[in-house]
Amino acid sequence: MPGPGLTFVKMATLRQALWHSHVNAVGAPAAMRVWLTAGGSLTARLGAHSDAFRVQRLHQRSATCLHDEAHAIGLGRPGRVWEREVLLRCDGVPVVFAHTVVPLSASAADWPLFSALGERSLGSTLFHDPRVTRGKLEFARLRAGHPLTQRAGMALGAQLDTGEPGASVYYARRCLYRRRRGTLLVTEVFLPSVLDLAPRTHHLIK
Repeated sequence: MPGPGLTFVKMATLRQALWHSHVNAVGAPAAMRVWLTAGGSLTARLGAHSDAFRVQRLHQRSATCLHDEAHAIGLGRPGRVWEREVLLRCDGVPVVFAHTVVPLSASAADWPLFSALGERSLGSTLFHDPRVTRGKLEFARLRAGHPLTQRAGMALGAQLDTGEPGASVYYARRCLYRRRRGTLLVTEVFLPSVLDLAPRTHHLIK
């Protein structure tokens, strides 16, 4: 029977993710890789795969960033950030859980629209602002014990785990954005329902 030290290490591993620069490292199915590696605005892509796309804001508040995020946003250890979490819905069905953090050191001049987004898409502002620089995508497999998987489950009113604790895997990607002196990290957890989406015919007609 594992001792308490081994149990702690196992739980810590479940609560953190290894982020990779290449999607092949996470072993995602081919259909999921298409979503993980898609360029441009995810908002626009989801809109092209639904008749009614909606951003459902869960919260936007001050919080402590995850261990996974501290180094990426320039912090030596987990610290206070502005946090925004939303569900992206296609025709009422949640398909992506999105989590964004901005260091408290960032000013309103760095991210002027962030505090007033409401249920507007963050992507619609990032991809249309010439001052925003987009970093490279990173990819990860999130276990059921990871904080973002747990938060997604709470938002959906369900526990995202169909097997033994820690057995289920969810695929995610993240990207660091820069504007002036500010950084902003967006992590997108793709729910299995995203694989049911298909391009809408009226979006394909020119």
